Amino acid sequence: SRMLLPRNISLSTGHLPEALGGAPPPLRPNVINPYGRPYRYWQMFLIVLVAYSAWASPFELALEKAVSRAHLVVDLVVDVFFCADIVVSFFVAYRDRSTDLLVDDRGKIAVRYLTRPWFVLDVASTIPLQIVYQLVRGKKNGPCGFLILLRLWRLRRASKLFARLEKDTRLSYFWTRFIKLFCVALFALHCASCVYLWLAFHYRDKEQTWIGSLRGDFKERSVWFAYTYAVYWSMTTMATVGYGDLHAANTGEKLFSILFMLCNMGVACYVIGNMTNLVVHGATTTFRMRDMVDQVARYGKANRLPAWMREQMVESVQLRFQMAELLLPDEVLSELPKAARSAVAQHLYKATVEDCYLFRGASDNLVVQLVSEMKAEFFPPKMDIVLENENPTDCYIIASGQVFVMRIGPHGMAGEIGVMLNIPQPFTIRSRTLTQVIRISRSHLQNTVRPATADGDTIFSNFVQYLESLKVRHGEELTFARDVGHDT
Repeated sequence: SRMLLPRNISLSTGHLPEALGGAPPPLRPNVINPYGRPYRYWQMFLIVLVAYSAWASPFELALEKAVSRAHLVVDLVVDVFFCADIVVSFFVAYRDRSTDLLVDDRGKIAVRYLTRPWFVLDVASTIPLQIVYQLVRGKKNGPCGFLILLRLWRLRRASKLFARLEKDTRLSYFWTRFIKLFCVALFALHCASCVYLWLAFHYRDKEQTWIGSLRGDFKERSVWFAYTYAVYWSMTTMATVGYGDLHAANTGEKLFSILFMLCNMGVACYVIGNMTNLVVHGATTTFRMRDMVDQVARYGKANRLPAWMREQMVESVQLRFQMAELLLPDEVLSELPKAARSAVAQHLYKATVEDCYLFRGASDNLVVQLVSEMKAEFFPPKMDIVLENENPTDCYIIASGQVFVMRIGPHGMAGEIGVMLNIPQPFTIRSRTLTQVIRISRSHLQNTVRPATADGDTIFSNFVQYLESLKVRHGEELTFARDVGHDT
């Protein structure tokens, strides 16, 4: 009765198996896949009806005279759709959080839904109790009028939708959060306006209300006139402007104004805090870069470093942030499974390693082991990559760009002479242009090549041939390579 849910589906983002190139897991007949397109489209359609319920429920409670037959018909149609969703819920499979399995047993689905508290609330928010009361008693006013607010329970669907969209990497997080915060503020404003209208229409002395003294008898004016004034007063209160043209005129309105301002403090802090985080998050990278550049500049000045050295340090910091999209941070890369890291490294570096002179003819197995621990780095123009007499700890494959000394280009190497001969680096190698290199640590190279005797002979043979070609081109200048061919 349970089907395994594919692990490549993001349960929190709502990504569908089809979006990842696969098919939905097979389920029993007459059972709906919660991650299938038809069910998701149905849920999106219900979100539109949720938005209508969120606006209409407080509005109809506050302005009973605005409720016409057309409104009642629309409300009944909306209730029918949510009633249909209750029936559909008995056929929707669910994920067992303890086993991460998709349960498609109709009996278990029904028991789970019936035993949850939201089943009772779903039913209560769907039955039009206020309409039934009006038909039985023939009155619009009554305690059952407040039952229309049970429809606001449907807002949990909007909350779940935004929670899923915020985790969906295909959408802009900034705009998703912005729309959510805007909707929260708009809903709070609408509810406060409706409460102000309800207080005014249900007070015994209509002239002793916040809107009663404006332009004569406001009850004779249109509904939208009163609603516009209510929104205006709620907005000035929420924005803490307080023009003073509208104010509470009786005890009930004053008490609600106090409560609204207290709640508004929380809403304002929530909205402003989230918006601040969104704006600051977008500029965090720039702030970090400028702060690090300032630290490097102060360090160079305090230690009286040469101007050219300070320029190199600043350019390296700036280049690091400019190339952030091409280089995944180590802390993020370490979170990936080892197989995933190896696959990424093979895709990025394998072709470059195979084209490098030192590894030509090496086995595919050796190349795969080498690239699994490689790191990519960028060097700005005129930046030292290898220093003369430096202890040989790494060698570099030039992926793009060009370096000085012998103008080594793409697929060439830098620093391999010191690593292979176990001697201090014989000369300085400096980038000529913006250069991307692939770094191979000496220990990783030795540990990988040492067990593979045939590959080791091939690599050393390539190295000797390269030194012979250097001696032919540069003659006696390469003193470190005079006797390599004879020693081997």
